[in-house]
Amino acid sequence: MKTSVTELFKIEYPIVSGGMVWCSGWRLASAVSAAGGLGLLGAGSMHPETLAEHIAKTRTALAGSGRPFGVNVPLFYPELERVIELLIAEQVPVVFTSGGNPALYTERLKAAGITVAHVVASSRFARKAEAAGVDAIVAEGFEAGGHNGRDETTTLTLIPQVREATGLPLLAAGGIATGRGMLAAMALGADGVQMGTRFALTEESSAHEAFKNRCIAMEEGDTMLCLKKLSPVRLIRNEFYHRVAEAEARGASAEELREILGAKRSKRGIFEGDLTEGELEIGQIASAIRRIVPAAEAVREVIDEFRTATAELRQWEI
Repeated sequence: MKTSVTELFKIEYPIVSGGMVWCSGWRLASAVSAAGGLGLLGAGSMHPETLAEHIAKTRTALAGSGRPFGVNVPLFYPELERVIELLIAEQVPVVFTSGGNPALYTERLKAAGITVAHVVASSRFARKAEAAGVDAIVAEGFEAGGHNGRDETTTLTLIPQVREATGLPLLAAGGIATGRGMLAAMALGADGVQMGTRFALTEESSAHEAFKNRCIAMEEGDTMLCLKKLSPVRLIRNEFYHRVAEAEARGASAEELREILGAKRSKRGIFEGDLTEGELEIGQIASAIRRIVPAAEAVREVIDEFRTATAELRQWEI
Protein backbone atom coordinates (compact mmCIF):
# COMPACT_ATOMS: atom_id res chain seq x y z
CA MET A 1 0.00 0.00 0.00
CA LYS A 2 1.55 3.29 -1.08
CA THR A 3 0.70 6.79 0.16
CA SER A 4 2.79 9.84 0.96
CA VAL A 5 2.88 8.59 4.57
CA THR A 6 4.30 5.18 3.69
CA GLU A 7 6.83 6.85 1.40
CA LEU A 8 7.91 9.37 4.04
CA PHE A 9 8.31 6.93 6.92
CA LYS A 10 9.38 3.95 4.75
CA ILE A 11 6.65 1.69 6.10
CA GLU A 12 4.33 -0.88 4.54
CA TYR A 13 1.00 0.43 5.82
CA PRO A 14 0.00 4.04 6.61
CA ILE A 15 -0.69 3.19 10.25
CA VAL A 16 1.08 4.80 13.21
CA SER A 17 0.61 3.76 16.82
CA GLY A 18 0.28 6.78 19.08
CA GLY A 19 3.11 7.47 21.52
CA MET A 20 0.89 7.18 24.59
CA VAL A 21 2.08 7.71 28.15
CA TRP A 22 2.15 4.47 30.18
CA CYS A 23 1.15 2.41 27.12
CA SER A 24 3.78 2.87 24.42
CA GLY A 25 6.92 1.08 25.52
CA TRP A 26 9.37 -0.90 23.40
CA ARG A 27 7.18 -4.01 23.17
CA LEU A 28 4.30 -2.11 21.56
CA ALA A 29 6.45 0.11 19.34
CA SER A 30 8.48 -2.79 17.98
CA ALA A 31 5.38 -4.97 17.46
CA VAL A 32 3.60 -2.31 15.38
CA SER A 33 6.72 -1.57 13.34
CA ALA A 34 7.36 -5.27 12.75
CA ALA A 35 3.78 -5.61 11.49
CA GLY A 36 4.38 -2.95 8.82
CA GLY A 37 3.21 0.21 10.59
CA LEU A 38 5.21 2.80 12.49
CA GLY A 39 5.50 2.18 16.22
CA LEU A 40 6.14 5.14 18.51
CA LEU A 41 7.65 5.16 21.98
CA GLY A 42 5.86 7.49 24.40
CA ALA A 43 8.57 9.71 25.89
CA GLY A 44 6.04 11.60 28.01
CA SER A 45 6.07 8.97 30.77
CA MET A 46 9.82 8.21 30.66
CA HIS A 47 12.90 9.79 32.17
CA PRO A 48 15.67 10.17 29.56
CA GLU A 49 17.52 7.15 30.96
CA THR A 50 14.38 5.01 30.66
CA LEU A 51 13.74 6.26 27.14
CA ALA A 52 17.30 5.32 26.16
CA GLU A 53 16.64 1.76 27.40
CA HIS A 54 13.43 1.55 25.39
CA ILE A 55 15.15 2.85 22.25
CA ALA A 56 17.86 0.18 22.63
CA LYS A 57 15.32 -2.60 23.19
CA THR A 58 13.23 -1.47 20.23
CA ARG A 59 16.31 -1.55 18.01
CA THR A 60 17.18 -5.04 19.25
CA ALA A 61 13.64 -6.30 18.62
CA LEU A 62 13.68 -4.89 15.07
CA ALA A 63 17.30 -5.85 14.28
CA GLY A 64 17.72 -7.08 10.73
CA SER A 65 14.16 -6.20 9.71
CA GLY A 66 14.86 -2.77 8.24
CA ARG A 67 11.69 -1.53 9.97
CA PRO A 68 11.77 2.03 11.37
CA PHE A 69 10.32 3.26 14.65
CA GLY A 70 9.83 6.65 16.24
CA VAL A 71 9.40 8.57 19.48
CA ASN A 72 6.56 10.89 20.50
CA VAL A 73 7.75 13.88 22.54
CA PRO A 74 5.30 16.24 24.29
CA LEU A 75 6.89 19.68 24.08
CA PHE A 76 5.80 20.50 27.64
CA TYR A 77 7.97 17.63 28.94
CA PRO A 78 10.06 18.83 31.94
CA GLU A 79 13.34 17.25 30.74
CA LEU A 80 12.81 18.24 27.11
CA GLU A 81 16.34 19.44 26.29
CA ARG A 82 17.89 16.19 27.54
CA VAL A 83 15.40 14.15 25.51
CA ILE A 84 16.11 16.11 22.32
CA GLU A 85 19.85 15.59 22.82
CA LEU A 86 19.22 11.87 23.36
CA LEU A 87 17.11 11.50 20.21
CA ILE A 88 19.81 13.17 18.13
CA ALA A 89 22.63 11.16 19.71
CA GLU A 90 20.71 7.92 19.16
CA GLN A 91 19.78 8.90 15.60
CA VAL A 92 16.15 7.99 16.14
CA PRO A 93 14.67 7.93 12.60
CA VAL A 94 11.31 9.61 13.32
CA VAL A 95 10.09 12.04 15.99
CA PHE A 96 6.50 13.13 16.56
CA THR A 97 6.12 16.30 18.62
CA SER A 98 2.94 17.47 20.33
CA GLY A 99 1.57 19.92 22.86
CA GLY A 100 3.71 22.94 22.05
CA ASN A 101 5.47 25.08 19.46
CA PRO A 102 7.01 22.91 16.69
CA ALA A 103 9.40 25.70 15.78
CA LEU A 104 11.37 25.05 18.97
CA TYR A 105 13.15 21.89 17.83
CA THR A 106 12.10 20.96 14.29
CA GLU A 107 15.06 22.57 12.54
CA ARG A 108 17.52 21.00 14.97
CA LEU A 109 15.99 17.53 14.63
CA LYS A 110 15.88 17.71 10.84
CA ALA A 111 19.48 18.89 10.70
CA ALA A 112 20.33 15.61 12.44
CA GLY A 113 18.54 13.65 9.72
CA ILE A 114 15.38 12.97 11.72
CA THR A 115 11.93 13.00 10.08
CA VAL A 116 9.58 15.20 12.10
CA ALA A 117 5.78 15.15 12.41
CA HIS A 118 3.71 17.41 14.63
CA VAL A 119 0.26 16.88 16.19
CA VAL A 120 -2.31 19.66 15.77
CA ALA A 121 -6.00 20.18 16.54
CA SER A 122 -6.75 22.96 14.03
CA SER A 123 -5.91 24.07 10.50
CA ARG A 124 -4.36 27.23 11.94
CA PHE A 125 -1.77 25.23 13.86
CA ALA A 126 -1.26 22.96 10.84
CA ARG A 127 -0.13 26.01 8.87
CA LYS A 128 2.19 27.03 11.71
CA ALA A 129 3.67 23.52 11.85
CA GLU A 130 4.28 23.56 8.10
CA ALA A 131 5.95 26.97 8.42
CA ALA A 132 8.17 25.49 11.15
CA GLY A 133 9.43 22.94 8.62
CA VAL A 134 7.85 19.70 9.80
CA ASP A 135 7.65 16.80 7.35
CA ALA A 136 4.13 15.65 8.24
CA ILE A 137 1.04 16.69 10.17
CA VAL A 138 -1.12 14.68 12.55
CA ALA A 139 -4.60 16.20 12.78
CA GLU A 140 -6.27 14.94 15.95
CA GLY A 141 -9.98 15.33 16.61
CA PHE A 142 -11.42 15.65 20.09
CA GLU A 143 -12.65 12.03 20.10
CA ALA A 144 -9.07 11.14 20.99
CA GLY A 145 -7.98 9.99 24.43
CA GLY A 146 -5.56 11.80 26.70
CA HIS A 147 -4.78 15.48 26.23
CA ASN A 148 -6.87 17.14 23.60
CA GLY A 149 -7.51 20.29 21.59
CA ARG A 150 -9.37 23.13 23.26
CA ASP A 151 -11.64 23.71 20.26
CA GLU A 152 -13.35 20.31 20.56
CA THR A 153 -13.34 19.88 16.78
CA THR A 154 -14.28 16.38 15.64
CA THR A 155 -12.06 14.36 13.33
CA LEU A 156 -14.76 14.34 10.64
CA THR A 157 -14.74 18.14 10.62
CA LEU A 158 -11.02 18.63 11.17
CA ILE A 159 -9.41 16.46 8.48
CA PRO A 160 -10.83 18.14 5.35
CA GLN A 161 -10.04 21.58 6.75
CA VAL A 162 -6.45 20.65 7.57
CA ARG A 163 -6.18 19.06 4.12
CA GLU A 164 -7.14 22.41 2.63
CA ALA A 165 -4.57 24.17 4.80
CA THR A 166 -1.51 22.05 3.97
CA GLY A 167 -0.10 19.83 1.27
CA LEU A 168 2.12 17.92 3.69
CA PRO A 169 1.57 14.19 4.35
CA LEU A 170 -1.41 14.10 6.68
CA LEU A 171 -2.29 11.56 9.38
CA ALA A 172 -5.78 11.52 10.88
CA ALA A 173 -6.15 10.75 14.58
CA GLY A 174 -8.99 10.61 17.07
CA GLY A 175 -11.78 8.05 16.99
CA ILE A 176 -10.11 5.72 14.46
CA ALA A 177 -9.59 2.05 15.32
CA THR A 178 -10.88 0.10 12.33
CA GLY A 179 -10.32 -0.31 8.61
CA ARG A 180 -13.58 1.46 7.84
CA GLY A 181 -12.51 4.35 10.05
CA MET A 182 -9.20 4.47 8.22
CA LEU A 183 -10.95 4.51 4.85
CA ALA A 184 -13.27 7.30 5.99
CA ALA A 185 -10.33 9.41 7.17
CA MET A 186 -8.50 8.89 3.88
CA ALA A 187 -11.63 9.76 1.91
CA LEU A 188 -11.63 13.07 3.78
CA GLY A 189 -8.06 13.79 2.67
CA ALA A 190 -5.76 11.98 5.10
CA ASP A 191 -2.82 9.96 3.79
CA GLY A 192 -2.81 7.61 6.76
CA VAL A 193 -3.91 7.29 10.37
CA GLN A 194 -2.51 7.45 13.87
CA MET A 195 -4.30 5.12 16.28
CA GLY A 196 -3.90 5.41 20.02
CA THR A 197 -6.75 3.59 21.71
CA ARG A 198 -6.65 0.59 19.35
CA PHE A 199 -3.02 -0.06 20.31
CA ALA A 200 -3.38 0.89 23.97
CA LEU A 201 -5.71 -2.11 24.19
CA THR A 202 -3.33 -4.72 22.77
CA GLU A 203 -1.27 -7.40 24.46
CA GLU A 204 2.00 -5.48 24.05
CA SER A 205 0.68 -2.26 25.55
CA SER A 206 2.29 -1.58 28.94
CA ALA A 207 -1.03 -0.39 30.39
CA HIS A 208 -2.30 -2.37 33.38
CA GLU A 209 -4.57 -5.31 32.57
CA ALA A 210 -7.28 -3.90 34.84
CA PHE A 211 -7.26 -0.69 32.80
CA LYS A 212 -7.44 -2.61 29.51
CA ASN A 213 -10.31 -4.77 30.73
CA ARG A 214 -12.21 -1.71 31.96
CA CYS A 215 -11.82 -0.10 28.54
CA ILE A 216 -13.08 -3.04 26.49
CA ALA A 217 -16.19 -3.20 28.71
CA MET A 218 -17.08 0.45 28.05
CA GLU A 219 -20.22 1.69 26.37
CA GLU A 220 -20.76 4.83 24.30
CA GLY A 221 -20.60 7.96 26.44
CA ASP A 222 -18.37 6.44 29.12
CA THR A 223 -15.64 9.03 28.46
CA MET A 224 -15.78 12.80 28.81
CA LEU A 225 -13.51 15.76 28.14
CA CYS A 226 -12.64 17.63 31.34
CA LEU A 227 -9.95 19.72 33.09
CA LYS A 228 -10.43 22.40 30.44
CA LYS A 229 -8.99 25.13 32.69
CA LEU A 230 -5.71 23.20 32.78
CA SER A 231 -5.25 21.08 29.66
CA PRO A 232 -8.32 19.33 28.23
CA VAL A 233 -8.14 15.58 28.73
CA ARG A 234 -10.55 12.75 27.87
CA LEU A 235 -11.21 10.47 30.83
CA ILE A 236 -13.32 7.46 31.71
CA ARG A 237 -16.11 8.34 34.12
CA ASN A 238 -14.90 7.02 37.48
CA GLU A 239 -14.81 8.42 41.01
CA PHE A 240 -11.87 10.69 40.23
CA TYR A 241 -13.58 12.02 37.09
CA HIS A 242 -16.81 12.73 39.00
CA ARG A 243 -14.87 14.70 41.62
CA VAL A 244 -13.31 16.80 38.86
CA ALA A 245 -16.68 17.25 37.12
CA GLU A 246 -18.31 18.43 40.36
CA ALA A 247 -15.52 20.93 40.95
CA GLU A 248 -15.75 22.26 37.40
CA ALA A 249 -19.55 22.56 37.65
CA ARG A 250 -19.25 24.88 40.66
CA GLY A 251 -16.55 26.98 38.98
CA ALA A 252 -13.41 25.67 40.67
CA SER A 253 -10.23 27.60 39.92
CA ALA A 254 -7.31 26.17 37.99
CA GLU A 255 -5.38 26.00 41.26
CA GLU A 256 -8.08 23.89 42.93
CA LEU A 257 -8.22 21.59 39.93
CA ARG A 258 -4.44 21.14 40.07
CA GLU A 259 -4.78 20.20 43.73
CA ILE A 260 -7.45 17.60 42.93
CA LEU A 261 -5.35 16.24 40.08
CA GLY A 262 -2.26 15.88 42.19
CA ALA A 263 0.86 14.10 40.97
CA LYS A 264 1.23 10.92 38.94
CA ARG A 265 -2.52 10.48 38.60
CA SER A 266 -2.33 9.00 35.08
CA LYS A 267 0.40 6.54 36.13
CA ARG A 268 -1.80 5.48 39.03
CA GLY A 269 -4.72 4.77 36.70
CA ILE A 270 -3.25 3.52 33.42
CA PHE A 271 -0.02 1.85 34.57
CA GLU A 272 -0.91 0.74 38.10
CA GLY A 273 -4.56 -0.08 37.46
CA ASP A 274 -6.33 2.04 40.08
CA LEU A 275 -9.78 2.22 38.47
CA THR A 276 -11.25 4.34 41.26
CA GLU A 277 -8.82 7.20 41.87
CA GLY A 278 -6.66 6.94 38.76
CA GLU A 279 -6.75 9.27 35.76
CA LEU A 280 -8.06 6.86 33.12
CA GLU A 281 -7.26 8.39 29.72
CA ILE A 282 -8.73 6.68 26.64
CA GLY A 283 -10.51 7.64 23.42
CA GLN A 284 -14.20 7.46 22.62
CA ILE A 285 -13.60 4.60 20.18
CA ALA A 286 -12.78 2.26 23.08
CA SER A 287 -16.47 1.39 23.26
CA ALA A 288 -16.12 -0.29 19.85
CA ILE A 289 -13.22 -2.51 20.94
CA ARG A 290 -14.10 -5.79 22.63
CA ARG A 291 -10.90 -7.86 22.46
CA ILE A 292 -7.32 -7.43 23.59
CA VAL A 293 -5.24 -8.87 20.75
CA PRO A 294 -1.57 -8.79 19.71
CA ALA A 295 -0.62 -5.56 17.95
CA ALA A 296 0.20 -7.43 14.75
CA GLU A 297 -3.32 -8.88 14.71
CA ALA A 298 -4.78 -5.40 15.21
CA VAL A 299 -2.81 -4.15 12.19
CA ARG A 300 -3.97 -7.09 10.07
CA GLU A 301 -7.60 -6.58 11.08
CA VAL A 302 -7.47 -2.90 10.16
CA ILE A 303 -5.88 -3.57 6.76
CA ASP A 304 -8.22 -6.48 5.96
CA GLU A 305 -11.28 -4.38 6.81
CA PHE A 306 -9.89 -1.43 4.84
CA ARG A 307 -9.53 -3.63 1.76
CA THR A 308 -13.01 -5.11 2.18
CA ALA A 309 -14.62 -1.69 2.62
CA THR A 310 -12.73 -0.29 -0.36
CA ALA A 311 -13.97 -3.16 -2.54
CA GLU A 312 -17.54 -2.58 -1.36
CA LEU A 313 -17.37 1.09 -2.35
CA ARG A 314 -16.24 0.19 -5.86
CA GLN A 315 -19.58 -1.55 -6.40
CA TRP A 316 -21.45 1.74 -6.14
CA GLU A 317 -22.43 3.46 -9.35
CA ILE A 318 -22.28 7.23 -9.64
